[in-house]
Parts: sequence; C-alpha cells; structure tokens
Amino acid sequence: MIKSPLNYIGGKYKLLPQILPLFPEHINTFVDLFAGGLDVSINVNAEHVICNDINYYVIGLFEYFQHYTIEELIKNIHGVINEYGLTKQNREGFNALREEFNRTRSSLHLFLLVCYGFNHQFRFNSSGEFNNPFGINRSSYNANTERNLRQLHEAIQGFEYHISNFRQFDLGFMVPGDFLYADPPYLISCGSYNDGKRGFEGWSPNDDLALFEKLDKLNQRGISFALSNVTRHKGKANEPLIAWANNYNIHYLNADYSNSNYQATESKTIEVLITNY
Repeated sequence: MIKSPLNYIGGKYKLLPQILPLFPEHINTFVDLFAGGLDVSINVNAEHVICNDINYYVIGLFEYFQHYTIEELIKNIHGVINEYGLTKQNREGFNALREEFNRTRSSLHLFLLVCYGFNHQFRFNSSGEFNNPFGINRSSYNANTERNLRQLHEAIQGFEYHISNFRQFDLGFMVPGDFLYADPPYLISCGSYNDGKRGFEGWSPNDDLALFEKLDKLNQRGISFALSNVTRHKGKANEPLIAWANNYNIHYLNADYSNSNYQATESKTIEVLITNY
C-alpha cells in the first residue's frame, strides 16, 4: 500500500486492506468524489483516475507535485527547510513560513506547513489564512515523508483533478464499467476538518440526503459505487443513512481510532462501506 505524505485527517490508509478487496476487480474510470489526501486514489488499479475535492488548496498541492520531477520537488523542499531552519523545535521558523504562505499561497510552503503543523491539519480561518499551530516535538518532514512523497509522485502521473462541491460535480460522463468512491464528511462524527469553521463549507443532514440521491442516480444508470461512512458514533446513530443503506450492501469494517484525538474508540463507532454491487 502507498501512503500519502499528507497524513490527511479522515484518510483511509489504515482501512485500505479492508476496503480495496471490496472494490470491483476491473475499473475503467475511477472517480474519487471526496479525494482528500488521495490515500484511496493512489492505491486503486484503474485505467483513469479522477480526483475531486472542495478544498482547492489540497488539489492545488497535488497539481504542484505533478508539475515537477521528484528530484526537483525534493530539492525545492529541502531548500525551504534550510531557508526557514525548520525542525521539530523551531517554532519561529514555522511561524515565519506560515506568514509567508498567507502572503503568497505557495503550494510548496503549504506542504511543509502541514508537515510541521499540529496533527498535520489543513486548517484555515474564515479569511482563507492558514492558522494551524506548530506541532512542536512531534511533526516534521522526515525520511518516511519523503519516501511516501516519492511513491505518491509516481502514482499520480496522469491523474485528473477537479475542485468542486459534490453537488455541482457532473457525473454524466460515467458509464457502466466506471466506479465512484465517496468518502464524505461524516455527519455524526464531525471533526475540525469538516466543521465549516476552517474557510470551507461544513456538512449538514441535507448534504447527506443530496449525496444519497446522487448515488441512487448512478445506481439507476448501472454504475457501481462505494460509500464510506459511520452509522453509529458516541451513542448517536445516523438513521437516514441506515435507512438508505438498507437498499444496498453494507460491509462492516473493523475500524480502530483509539490513537486519534478526533474519533471515538472502535467499540463506539461502526464504520461501514456501502456498495451497490
């Protein structure tokens, strides 16, 4: 399995061994409707991969990666690390880089802010300024990050990117043999990355219903899809999701979020993959 170098909150890397075997064996065009850190997309075997996300910063970052050779990327990364003296302890260097990013919006600077930021979050204020604090003594760009970047860089060659709210993303081009994967924000386990307070839209019950309708239409056209979500979390149940999922196949996953600050333990969270095939 290839791991994204972003450590994107909500990423599916740990669940890939359970999720990928449930995907169709042959995929022509794969659409990742909520692409995030690309953990799923870079591990799918498909003729063509289309990645969409509402977060234009993360999509811009992958387009930046794709534009350069891997050796150029690594040279640029180490150049910025040296320029700002970035380490696990240098808060001043991190803050100076953050200030520069908020002036220039450089994708390279953003990547390193995420590497050295608290819990690797893509966190912005309502003015679109990156405001995640320094991840002192924990976060950094290291050998593992560089290895993951090399693998991701090779995997994303030829990927197609879109920046769109899922409601506006036109799926009319999809035909049987194509496959859509949806990993939206989870209504009952909303984290800081999808609470609507970080410069991007939040997630509401109406968004769930709109997504269900979009997937129903794919099903009517004979196009396969899979939806990741949680049906129960911290004593709450997503009843509309449960009712809708009963029309399809529900696969229960063995999720373990015990090491995460933003999720409950496995015993209180029921994570599922819902498929129409």
